[in-house]
This record gives sequence, C-alpha cells and structure tokens, in this order.
Amino acid sequence: MSVVVAPPRPAPDLVGEALHRLRVAGVFYCRTEAAGAWAVDMPAFGDCLTFHVVTEGEVGIAVPGAAPVHLHAGDLALVPHGRGHVLASDLDAPSLGRVDHLPQEYVTESYSVLRHDGDGPRSGLVCGVLTVDGPAARPLLDLLPAVVHVPASPSATPWLTRTLELMADELAHVRPGGEAVLTRLADVLVIQAVRAWLDAQEPLTGWIGGLRDPYVGAALAAVHRDPAHPWTVASLARTAAMSRSAFAARFTQVVGVPVMAYVQTWRMHVAADRLARGDGVAQAAVAAGYASAAAFSRAFTRATGRPPGSVRRREPV
Repeated sequence: MSVVVAPPRPAPDLVGEALHRLRVAGVFYCRTEAAGAWAVDMPAFGDCLTFHVVTEGEVGIAVPGAAPVHLHAGDLALVPHGRGHVLASDLDAPSLGRVDHLPQEYVTESYSVLRHDGDGPRSGLVCGVLTVDGPAARPLLDLLPAVVHVPASPSATPWLTRTLELMADELAHVRPGGEAVLTRLADVLVIQAVRAWLDAQEPLTGWIGGLRDPYVGAALAAVHRDPAHPWTVASLARTAAMSRSAFAARFTQVVGVPVMAYVQTWRMHVAADRLARGDGVAQAAVAAGYASAAAFSRAFTRATGRPPGSVRRREPV
C-alpha cells in the first residue's frame, strides 16, 4: 500500500503579500529626448509617487532634504512622497522651467514627449506620475526614503528593460485597454523597485521588519487578512505559537509599537482605503471590525484627526 506524503509547505512570502495589496494607477507618463545641458523642475504632486528611468546617457535628480542622485542608463529612481524635485543632465544647469509648462508633444491626454535640442551628449528618460492606494500604501511609503535608487544590474536590468519595452509599445500605440496595461506595468516597476530597496535593508524594523519575523509575521499576516476579526493579544499569540507575554514583548521590540496599537492603526488604514474608494461610513466600519458606525466615526476621528466623511470626499488623510 502506497503512502501519500504531503509536499512540504513553502513559507509564505508575507512581504510579497503586503506589496500585492498595493494598487497603482497611472496619472501621467512622459518620455524625454534631450541633447546638451538641460534641467527641468518637477512640481509637487501631493500624495502621488513619481518614477524616472534613464534610457540613455546620465541624469541627475535632486529632491529637497536628500543628497543628489546621479542616474545612469538603465537606472530607476522613485520619488515616493510627492515632493517637487529637479531632473537635469547637469544639476548646475539653469532650469528650463516647470516640466508641465514646457512645450511638448501630447500623444494622448495622459502621455507626452518632451524634446530639447542642444550641443552635447544625449540623454533620455521615461517618467510616470502614479497614485498608490491600498491599506499598505501609507505605511509602506512612509518607510521609504526621499529617493529610492535602483541601479542597473544583471539582476535588475532584464525585468526593467522588458517592462519599459512593453510600456513604450503601449504608449506609442493608442489601443483599447492601453491604460489598464500601463497601470499593470507600472505596478511591476513600483513593486520591483520597492522590493529591491527592501532587500538591501538589514535589519528592518517596523511592520516590514515584523513581516520578516517568523513569529510576529504570522500574527501580522492574520491581522492584514482579516482586520475585522476581534483580535486580542492572546489570540494573536496563539497564531504566532508563542506565550502571550513572550509574544507581546517580541512584537513591541520588532515592530516598535504594542500589539493592539498596531491592530488599531491597521484597521484605520483599511477603513481609510475603503472610504477613499467610495464606501459608506457603515461599510468602512464593518471592514474595520466595528459594529457601530458611530463608535467607528469617533475612533477614526480620534486616530486621524478627520471625520470619515472628509476621507470619503477624497481629501488627504
């Protein structure tokens, strides 16, 4: 009689699961073709994320509060906090002005080509302005530095090159579903860039560090998957296969906040995301584990400083 042996269960990729919860939407894309010395001002875009990929030559990027970064062909840079910044072939070159005020060829309403003719080396960029939503968006973006630089490398270049080729093809040919395809490709760019940055950080604290911890990570994943469940320190300790006291101490040490403070914060992220997507206060309350919309409204206002209705009108949280 043969015995059926269950295959070993792979360890879940909890960080990957958190990244999967991000929702990226394209606001605008631009391709730059330039020669000689140039510089342009990128305006602040609020809660948007901006990416820049150098396709030719060298480009500098200067973000207030961060050291300038010099990008080479194949490099990717993310500016995750919506800050205004400068892009230039030479950061000492005089600015041509705000990029959205410069003459350019609009291929579609959401895609343009910016050209600059001059004497000197050529440089090229593909840039995008994106919104990033989802419960994990705010804590993840808050974790990132002013500029995330992903240098060209044997491991990064293939996926970056292929993704850019597909984006360029979609941008060059207006076809049904093109915006959806660009959004998915932008997903790849952002998630790969964030993953590359996370892989370079050791050790990590906060919720990402917690997801990497085999015990705390199990509890965090449970909260992320079912934030409305009536979690307690004891029930999460059982999920982590630890004693209550040991789990509580380990959680605070790794994540930086007590267990139930994290649960409450994550529920507010979930509720804010549901409200921003158009759900009513009662629906957001249920998603966050509240039986009463009134109790949820009080808790949300206390935690965020704004009533739920203001978020539903898509005001910044």
